[in-house]
Amino acid sequence: MSQDTPITPGADRSETVEDQRVETGSQADVVPVGAVDLGLTPVVTGHETIGVRKGAFGAAGSGDTSGFGGLVAPIAMPGPSARPFGGDFDAVADELELALADAGLPMDSAIEKVVVDRGELTLYVQREHLEAVGRTLRDEPGLRFEICHSVSGVHYPGDQGRELHAVIHLLSITHKRRIRLEVACPDQDPHVPSLTAVWPSADWHERETWDMFGIVFDGHPSLTRILMPDDWPGHPQRKDYPLGGIPVEYKGATTPPPDQRRGYS
Repeated sequence: MSQDTPITPGADRSETVEDQRVETGSQADVVPVGAVDLGLTPVVTGHETIGVRKGAFGAAGSGDTSGFGGLVAPIAMPGPSARPFGGDFDAVADELELALADAGLPMDSAIEKVVVDRGELTLYVQREHLEAVGRTLRDEPGLRFEICHSVSGVHYPGDQGRELHAVIHLLSITHKRRIRLEVACPDQDPHVPSLTAVWPSADWHERETWDMFGIVFDGHPSLTRILMPDDWPGHPQRKDYPLGGIPVEYKGATTPPPDQRRGYS
């Protein structure tokens, strides 16, 4: 191998960029050496790119002490998957489609897209049909997702008109299956139906998601803060929430925001 051949840092089995392209089977998965320095952004195929993240944490205008100041990565949402999905995923989709049709709700009206990514099944649900889809997943004998064991949130400021996402994880003990539901709503109208009437275990999870992200779960029996004080302004895990600068009262000091911290070069 020539000494002029570029070496990709961290490559385990491949010594050159071209070798890595052959292994992954896609040129889009490889960024040539120097691409970040040239300001090029990796292209992700089969995904919807909603933004670009720069640096380790996305903070701008601050002294980067992490060593990842030159990192440039796309923020990409996986696109819809085509059948066959593989494993039990086709059976879940078929059962759900038939059950919704029996209830007079077409699958295309209730489900935006079905995504199989990293070996997991995600159903993107229209928010007005979330409760109906949840009841069907719980009650249909061929589905029987008896347990909702997690509700969490994600904030994508670049996903125009659907910036806030609620993510619901379901478990079927009967059929030994796990799936994920995802429902989106805009910043200006952060409302989705509560699932506490379907799965009571969603109660405290929805409170935490509202507390951290500001997603309002309509129909929740007591949507109050669960982590932050009742009078706390804003929702700390949203991307537009300020980093640092919160007074540490017991010491009389402050934690400066990132753009005011000392940088090391």
